[in-house]
Amino acid sequence: MNQQQLEKYTSAITLSDMEIFVFPELIYSLVLANIISPVIWKWRNLDCFKKLKQKNSYRKLMRLRQFIMDEFDFNLDLETWGLTSKAKELKRFENLISTEGIAKSNALFGYHGDKYYFDVDIRKHFGLDKYDSDIIPYWKTETIEAMNAFRLKPGYNTAAGECVSLAALYVAAAFIVCEIPLEDIFMVLTPLHSQNFIDVKDGVLTNNRRLITKAMWFNGTAISNKAQRALRNENVTIVAHPTGFIHCMYDTATINKKAYQYFTKKLGSYLSAPLTLQVFASFLRSNRQYQKFFQVCRDCHGQPKFLKAEVLFHYEHSSNYRIADTTFNKLLADVSEEDFVPYQLPDRIRCDNLDELIQKHKPDLKNTRDKSNLIKFFEPVIPEPQRFVDRLADFVYIEPKLPSLEKNFSPAQPIEISVTQTREQIIEYLQQIRSGNTTADLAFYSFRDMQTCDWKPFIKAALERSPVSIALTKSMSIEQAYNWLRQLQNNSIYDEKRLAQPDEVANYKTGDGLEKAFLLANIIRNRNPEQHIKLTVDNSDVILEQKNKYRFVSDKGFKKVIDIEAESQSY
Repeated sequence: MNQQQLEKYTSAITLSDMEIFVFPELIYSLVLANIISPVIWKWRNLDCFKKLKQKNSYRKLMRLRQFIMDEFDFNLDLETWGLTSKAKELKRFENLISTEGIAKSNALFGYHGDKYYFDVDIRKHFGLDKYDSDIIPYWKTETIEAMNAFRLKPGYNTAAGECVSLAALYVAAAFIVCEIPLEDIFMVLTPLHSQNFIDVKDGVLTNNRRLITKAMWFNGTAISNKAQRALRNENVTIVAHPTGFIHCMYDTATINKKAYQYFTKKLGSYLSAPLTLQVFASFLRSNRQYQKFFQVCRDCHGQPKFLKAEVLFHYEHSSNYRIADTTFNKLLADVSEEDFVPYQLPDRIRCDNLDELIQKHKPDLKNTRDKSNLIKFFEPVIPEPQRFVDRLADFVYIEPKLPSLEKNFSPAQPIEISVTQTREQIIEYLQQIRSGNTTADLAFYSFRDMQTCDWKPFIKAALERSPVSIALTKSMSIEQAYNWLRQLQNNSIYDEKRLAQPDEVANYKTGDGLEKAFLLANIIRNRNPEQHIKLTVDNSDVILEQKNKYRFVSDKGFKKVIDIEAESQSY
């Protein structure tokens, strides 16, 4: 491998936020690594999914949501995978992408987002504000095995992962468990978030552990408002698909152009809603400061009675019934008679009059004339009616900031796997195409298949990008670190001939003897870069040699001799 290829392949091992931004094909390699892992395939045999075998994909997807919410936590501990430096990361990629471009699009290198993010101090919200020097978190994405291994960490009762990990997990699980074709799933990455658009029914967005349907997107609740933050306020940096990717900064896109055009149309439809009374009620639910300008009218034995809108929203908050939908009358029935008055409240707009206007004229808030008519309707009661209507328009129409279609579309060989295939058939297919498909080839590196992959990227990552194990053993001598490793459980988080990185061993306090040997090599190399290290693996026997010999026991069954030279960093 040349230096650029080596950086890409070693990035497939570590999968940091920065690495995925520079090498966007890595995000789909992680998806494929999860698909060929045995972990998610076992979910199919769980009772909660076996019961849904004959149900449609949408029904299975809704059950998958609950499963993921029960079994996974959202992990936003930025230092889970240790610290690095801006200078070090920028040096790695200086020939691939500009420093200015990274700063505009990457949260760890100065990105702040638009005005909304400045207003809410988003860097402080995510804990990024304390990284105002050269030192930054090594923000890393986890495979399904590493996500499951969080159960071994103190303070975690479930599996866990950050947003990119959860997005990749959802794609693989939707494909395997819900039998949704990969062609119907588009990964959407922004500087501060990662989610997926799934083309079922009116569309579904994944958002960390949750799923957001179109109806939920426009319901005006706090959860939905939070789910909207990325697409409302950030530029989309990468869209990934089995046909390829498109990147905000790269002139060439490998995604199929028609597929991308279809996605932009479907996402645009998902993010737009016609103005109805129900949607208007959601707007008021989200913008409570305007509720005081509206009232609800109810017929009571032929006589009108009136209710302040904010009072009704208060009742709704603790009810299963909702304003302006099919359960509206049941909600009204729960309201105390004392809250109704027999006269129309002054300086408030009647929602039944608004509903009549909406149904008669069907105003389009993209249309200047329709907006002007609505402004006139609200003007007698609402201060700054122009601003009010503009905010309403922003609520019902979101324009995502997607990578431009003005790219050089150079389609790559697509990943063509089917929901009818078995795991073994998918692995065989990916093995067959990996020589001509970089994404498929990289998937086996993310999968950590050391039987079929070049070891150089794995070793380079282990010895150059494992800061947790260095920090954890800082106060130990080499002998003490060796004894500490021998006391850890001797179980790998990866099955068969797959290997964990040193920091996975350090974080989860478990590892195969060969994995422990790499961790010890990382400590030695960090303390003495001139030291020559030799690793001899003979089935169960692993010997690390430098000035002294350190012996470990492995169940991985490899036979290999690895020389780690001084200075030259040849492995």
